[in-house]
Amino acid sequence: MNSTYPHSLGASVAVLHGVGARVEEKLNRLGIYTVQDLLFHLPLRYIDRTRIIPIGSLQAGESALVQGTVELTQIKFGRRRSLLCRISDGTGALTLRFFHFSKSQQDRLQRYTRIRCYGQVRHGTQTLEMIHPEYQLIADDQLLPVDEHLTPIYPTTDGLQQNRLRKLTAQALTALKRHNNDLPELLPDKILKKFNLPELSTAIVYVHHPPPDAATRNLMEGIHPAQQRLAFEELLAQYLSLRRLRQHLRSHEATALTRHGNLTMTFLRQLPFTLTTAQQRAANEIRMDLKIGTPMLRLLQGDVGSGKTVVAALAALQAIESGYQVAIMAPTELLADQHYSTFHGWLKALAVPIILFTGKSNKSERNRGLSILASQTPCIAVGTHALFQQGVVFAQLRLIIIDEQHRFGVHQRLALLDKGQHTYIFPHQLIMTATPIPRTLAMTAYADLDISIIDELPPGRQPVNTAVIPTSKRDDIITRIKQACNEGRQVYWVCTLIEESEVLQCEAAIDTCQYLKDKLPTIKVGLIHGRMKGADKESIMAAFKSGELQLLVATTVIEVGVDVPNASLMIIENAERLGLFQMHQLRGRVGRGSMKSDCVLLYQSPLTEMARTRLETMRNTNNGFEIAQKDLELRGPGELLGTRQSGLPELRIADLLRDVKLLPDIHIAANILINQYPDCIQPLIDRWHGKDIDYGKV
Repeated sequence: MNSTYPHSLGASVAVLHGVGARVEEKLNRLGIYTVQDLLFHLPLRYIDRTRIIPIGSLQAGESALVQGTVELTQIKFGRRRSLLCRISDGTGALTLRFFHFSKSQQDRLQRYTRIRCYGQVRHGTQTLEMIHPEYQLIADDQLLPVDEHLTPIYPTTDGLQQNRLRKLTAQALTALKRHNNDLPELLPDKILKKFNLPELSTAIVYVHHPPPDAATRNLMEGIHPAQQRLAFEELLAQYLSLRRLRQHLRSHEATALTRHGNLTMTFLRQLPFTLTTAQQRAANEIRMDLKIGTPMLRLLQGDVGSGKTVVAALAALQAIESGYQVAIMAPTELLADQHYSTFHGWLKALAVPIILFTGKSNKSERNRGLSILASQTPCIAVGTHALFQQGVVFAQLRLIIIDEQHRFGVHQRLALLDKGQHTYIFPHQLIMTATPIPRTLAMTAYADLDISIIDELPPGRQPVNTAVIPTSKRDDIITRIKQACNEGRQVYWVCTLIEESEVLQCEAAIDTCQYLKDKLPTIKVGLIHGRMKGADKESIMAAFKSGELQLLVATTVIEVGVDVPNASLMIIENAERLGLFQMHQLRGRVGRGSMKSDCVLLYQSPLTEMARTRLETMRNTNNGFEIAQKDLELRGPGELLGTRQSGLPELRIADLLRDVKLLPDIHIAANILINQYPDCIQPLIDRWHGKDIDYGKV
């Protein structure tokens, strides 16, 4: 039963009106355990129902409240039946589209009926459209008021409605007014005055309940001083937690890998290329880290095709020469196979044992590998998540190399780290990513890491020419494929994700493969997709690498790790569905040899503004750092860093792109706290990240 109201901020949410056992469980899922947690469960965005927007001034992509009169209602039959209702307010016309509707709904939306609706505006076939808007019919003599203030929209979970969250938050705000001392101000006056920040409680009340005279535009854009005050504190807490982690990590011991001799020199001499200046610089930074008796934690970032793998090989050889074992973890079997093949080819003459652990490894291969690991033999184990399964025991693991780190869950990486931890000795870690991260973002999001950047491509690599072509010109592409294959070159045709379904994606690839076989009867066509068995995928890739297959139809399973220098033409179908960096990763599968290469982005009209911007960016640049910056602007840091899977806590109110101007001040504020107010640091971290995964360990 709920106790006397209002409650202290430290009380369980179970004391609030409307919270039973089931609601409490759902709140806990969101990290909400106490009344105070509700105060820090901040709005993602706001709905503006404070003013009616003339239909004629609407723009695609915005959400708006409009009011008009129904001109026409009809059912449209096609691939998917829908109810269309066209409304007008004298300034323009708008179509309301409903895919789920009833006969009574159709009857209510009669001609001349007045209607008010709210929804997101998008391009339609004849007018702008709203899909399934919220709407309200207005009687002829009715005066319908607009809302007095913005409506907050909160992060939620299944079965927890926005209205309930708003009511619970209102109770928490009442408790805050009654027990203001329960919410300590953790930023000293020195910091508040220096950076002109409002008090915490004032900012929290404002963000949850903007007053009627609030600066609507600033709130909608996330730049109101109240929001910026909270964003400042949140980013400060994250930065301090990473700084603390770095300090904590350096208090541990690691084995100093001091040998750097014959194997390395022989390896470098036998390479058919010379390392670029950027590769040499990165390799030297890593070599010096490995020689120190504290654990290395270094991020190696470089564009697609910049040569990160050879730098990783040099690090691995330093561990082998020092008498220890190395684990290289990749997110997919295809990439693990690629690494195994590359390392085996490079190191075979050096007699370095290389073991492959994937889901498809048979019992005898697995047992042989396990015995090598248990025998303390210096070796390299390459694999997927199979590397950290319970039965895999490393006797001398001292270096962990993780490729495409943002694609692993945090628990997976922690499990591999535990494999290498012996009493108080920690393994060194090298994390590789082909996602170039803008420097300002990296300094805050990866404040616990040292960063090495490979910012140049190997000599002889030609930039890939990119063309953007509508799918209506598919026949021209078929001719282009035939010409390329007749010239002895190889081609990729990539089928992209369809409605987030791997099954449908694979079906589309199968249909496309048959279509291309029919259109190109003299061309040898192969197919690879995510639902094939590992052995079948390996067989197809081997046939494509050897030139036995000329055209490979694939899903985005080939996004990383596939290296076929003779492939010089790539077609990406429905490219408008992909994020910028995924397109760049796919494009990186061609242009890996010395011949001129092309990438064709096939798109389906009509394009959204964001899709158009992405395609234009791809056409205009091959520079991964420029593409990463644009991707950051379009989609935010969550997509770029892979925060949902990386273990980084998701930011509640801060936005690393929008709030980038705060970062220099945050670094200054962090130093003030460390040097003058150290007792404030842990409470600040606990307030914002207390119940998050200990993401810092990775």
